Amino acid sequence: MVNQYRGEISACLDGKSWTLCLTLGALAELEDRLEADNLASLAEKFSSGQLSAKHLIAIIGAGLRGGGHVVGEDEVAEMRVEGGITGYAKIAAELLKATFTTGEQTINPPSPQETSPSPGNR
Repeated sequence: MVNQYRGEISACLDGKSWTLCLTLGALAELEDRLEADNLASLAEKFSSGQLSAKHLIAIIGAGLRGGGHVVGEDEVAEMRVEGGITGYAKIAAELLKATFTTGEQTINPPSPQETSPSPGNR
C-alpha cells in the first residue's frame, strides 16, 4: 500500500502494480541523468512540457528504484503501460505531483532573495 505522505504512488506497468517514489537519491539520480545542476533546474525541465521518451524512462525508472525495486532503464523502456505514451506521461506527471506537492500546496525550491541595501550602503 502506498503512502501518499511520503510521495509514493502506485502504477500498473506490464500488468503488475508497482510502488514508485522519488526519494532524495532518486532525485539526485535524475539531476545527473538529465544534466540538471539542482532541483530548481530539474523542476524547470519538468514544467517545460517538453518531456521526451528518454525523460519518461528516466523519471519512471528513478521512481521505481526509489520505491525499492531493482529495475534498470532498459527494463523500464520495455515495460508496457495501458494508454501507451499517454499512460507513461500520466505516471510521470502523477509521480512528480506526489513529489513536489503536499495536499494542495506546491513545493517550489525557494527563489533567491533580493537584498535591500543597508542604510549605510545607499
